[in-house]
Amino acid sequence: VRLYIMGKAKYSKEADNPEKSCRAKGSYLRVHFKNTYEVAMAIKGMNLRKAQRYLNDVVDKKQAIAFRVFNGGPGRHAQGKNLKAPGGQVRWPQKSCRFVLDLLRNAESNADVKGLSPEALEVTHIQVNRAPKQRRRSYRAHGRINPYMSSPSHIEMILTEKDVPVARPSRKSKASAKAIAE
Repeated sequence: VRLYIMGKAKYSKEADNPEKSCRAKGSYLRVHFKNTYEVAMAIKGMNLRKAQRYLNDVVDKKQAIAFRVFNGGPGRHAQGKNLKAPGGQVRWPQKSCRFVLDLLRNAESNADVKGLSPEALEVTHIQVNRAPKQRRRSYRAHGRINPYMSSPSHIEMILTEKDVPVARPSRKSKASAKAIAE
C-alpha cells in the first residue's frame, strides 16, 4: 500500500493579508484557455455573490462575456453594448463559467472554514495559465493523420474579505461640538 502525500499548492501571488483571504486552485482543467481567460477577467474585482450571479446569468444566456483579448472570432451582439465590449464582441462560454463557478464555490467553502464572511469577499486575484496540450489524432484522406489538440488551463484565485465602510456620524452644529468638548 502506497501513501501519496500531496504538497501544498503553489500560487503565483501571496495574499496581502492571509488571515482575511481564501484561495482556490484548479490544475490541468480540460476547459479552453482563451474562453476561461476572458471569463476570469470579467469577474476580477467583483464581489463573490455578484460574480456568482453574473456567471449563472451567462450560463442562462441572460448576460454575456466580453471578449477583449482573444477576439479574433466572436461575432457582434447587442449584449456587447451593455458591457462596452470592443466591437460588441461577446460570447457565452458555458463550460468555462461552470468551472469558474465551481472554483468560486470551493473558495467560499474555504472561507467558511476560516470564519470569513462570504458576503464581504471580493475577487482580488484571478489568473489563468495554459496547461500542456493533450493530444488526439484526426484521420485524414490518403492515409494522413493530423493533430487534434486540446487547450487545457490552470486557474487560481484569491478572494479577500473587504472591510465594510462605517458611516461617519453627522455633526449638528459647531456650538454643540464645542459643548461636547467641554
